[in-house]
Amino acid sequence: MLSCKEVSQLVSEALDHKLGLWQRAQLRVHLAMCKLCSAFRRDLRDLRRATRAHAEKMADDPNVRLSPQARERIRRALQERGESNS
Repeated sequence: MLSCKEVSQLVSEALDHKLGLWQRAQLRVHLAMCKLCSAFRRDLRDLRRATRAHAEKMADDPNVRLSPQARERIRRALQERGESNS
């Protein structure tokens, strides 16, 4: 069985790419039994959503001094991540 430390690493990895079948199964078993890790996963997801929303808001804020090219790179990166992780 996975430790909480291992689960925290897998939860973080799962936000960026798809885990293997065995890893997903182990993660589900642990999360079903561990309320703290389930809360960590939920909090991490919420933090990611809030960060993404803030970044999108700031990308359109005229007071933020970024070049148009930088704004476009950020916007594309957010869209790509949103499509692959939603």
